[in-house]
Amino acid sequence: MDIRTYIDQLAAKGRYHFTTAEAITALGSSPVAVRAAIRRLQGKVRVATPLRGFHLIVPPEYRAIGCLPADQFVPELMENLGLAYYVGLLSAASLHGSAHQAPMVFQTVVKLNRPKIRCGRVQVEFVARRNVNEIPTVQKNTLRGNLRVSTPEATLFDLAGYPSHAGGLSNVVMILSELEENIDAAKLLAETEHSPLPWTQRLGYLLERAGASRLAAPLAEHVASRAKEYVPLRPRKSIARVKRDPRWKLLINEDVEAEL
Repeated sequence: MDIRTYIDQLAAKGRYHFTTAEAITALGSSPVAVRAAIRRLQGKVRVATPLRGFHLIVPPEYRAIGCLPADQFVPELMENLGLAYYVGLLSAASLHGSAHQAPMVFQTVVKLNRPKIRCGRVQVEFVARRNVNEIPTVQKNTLRGNLRVSTPEATLFDLAGYPSHAGGLSNVVMILSELEENIDAAKLLAETEHSPLPWTQRLGYLLERAGASRLAAPLAEHVASRAKEYVPLRPRKSIARVKRDPRWKLLINEDVEAEL
């Protein structure tokens, strides 16, 4: 069997990924010959390699982007690497109905930092969160299987916790206003157990800026009973000569305005 027959058989079974080791076993050829055959198919955009040793079969409709869309291979890639993950931040917000800004990269949350993956015109960014296994997720269907995505409530906390990965605080406010109707206030409050207290302080403030008072009110009670110190609204930014917000115990070191 040659490499073309091999990938055609995989695709016929609905499987669009394979490893170098699997191809060597299936073809019964030397590693050098199999890798050379894979490289030839890469040159014709029949195969893409987002990570060394892990390959994708690229059907005709995706050859213009040189890769499968990220949502069609990230679950298989994470399984191959043995890593817990969930799709988060702007990518999760988009999947939950935010149409404000299509993410330029596919954002995946894992336990430890990893380099960004570039596969043709597709980019996958990894964001580290140590308690990735504790964050509640939902399943979203894709053409190739199921995708693990943070719940709408957990997504809001990630957006507030990682504003530099979410287009800035003003962009977060806009997304909050779009997702507000889909958020369960009790589930949002429960999410405070998984996140640092400053994230709750920041999220509550941003929810009020987004006009989502029904969601902010329970968080305000949580903050009032626990927060002892003022923290910056924008992490790692100067807090000299800033206003204080006593409701959220925040140092307002950035003007936040939603783009309507």
